[in-house]
Amino acid sequence: MSLMDFKCPNCDAAINWDSTSQQMKCPFCLSTFDAAALQSMDDVLEDSEISWDSHDNMEWGAGEQESMRLFSCNSCAGEIVADSSTVATSCPFCGNPVVMKGQLSGSIRPDCIIPFKLDKKAAMDALAKHLSGKRLLPKTFKSQKQLSEIKGLYVPFWLFDAEVSADMRFNATQVRRWSDDRFNYTETKHFNVIRQGTLAFDNVPVNSSAKMPSDILESIEPFDAKAVVPFQTAFLAGFLADKFDFDEEHASKRANARIDESTQTAFKRTVTGYATVTTKHSGITLNSSKVQYALLPVWVLNATWRNQNYMFAMNGQSGKFVGNLPTDWGIFWRQFVIITVILTIIFSLIALAMGVGTW
Repeated sequence: MSLMDFKCPNCDAAINWDSTSQQMKCPFCLSTFDAAALQSMDDVLEDSEISWDSHDNMEWGAGEQESMRLFSCNSCAGEIVADSSTVATSCPFCGNPVVMKGQLSGSIRPDCIIPFKLDKKAAMDALAKHLSGKRLLPKTFKSQKQLSEIKGLYVPFWLFDAEVSADMRFNATQVRRWSDDRFNYTETKHFNVIRQGTLAFDNVPVNSSAKMPSDILESIEPFDAKAVVPFQTAFLAGFLADKFDFDEEHASKRANARIDESTQTAFKRTVTGYATVTTKHSGITLNSSKVQYALLPVWVLNATWRNQNYMFAMNGQSGKFVGNLPTDWGIFWRQFVIITVILTIIFSLIALAMGVGTW
């Protein structure tokens, strides 16, 4: 960047070289800056880079893959992994029956796993509570048979650890207003606020399943990272597991966005005492990083009503529940007609009573 491209850190106007002061000078707010220092500061703030160390794929131990089976859904093409005792099940993504495709092979072995803390009964109770009181919900959604279709699914995630250094610059203002007998006055002061520091991020989760919507999974966060343990196939007994669709390189883009957003938010919160604060520049650099392939516990129910799919998900640790619900407009209009008839009768009786009273 040339010196002619610089803008004033205080008011964002273009600044020029002032031969009298031998400094860069803003013609609007009259601030002056040392050219070398201004160039150095801008070089630092423009350098924003987050790159991750490559994940070393772990190899499966002897006999581990032989104890697991791969199931495939002919409807949505989803593939799930289950222990060898699973003989038949339905797809957790679309609800259709799945068929055994064969023995698991060629997949990356997870580094770690968070075991399920809440059992199926807890998941069914949470779903029933989520559905209770919703009078316009189709009755089929509240049936015990429907609730029992909820499935425990280990969803594949990439977990990112990072230590981040940040150099950030903010434009801030302070406003003072007063008046006299003739005029109203407004004084606006502009400030260039600089923040520098480091932040540590542990186990930032990024969904690596194409079948599980990321917005649903992020809505049931957080997962308790303290419960992470080394992966063992024994944890899969009685549950299903999804195969990952996105590799760590693809997932790192989402991790970068989440870390960048969290870093900017954290540093911006330290800028207080101003009327307005806007981010001018942000420079974020990754000092150290670690990536792990993990399986996280989610209870999933996929229901279909009038040819539309509805997915519900519950955090297998905390019980946090999320899901969109359909509206049965038949129930709505029936209730509307009933309420309208009742109100009509009530108002008619009131009018009749008032009419009788006048005689």
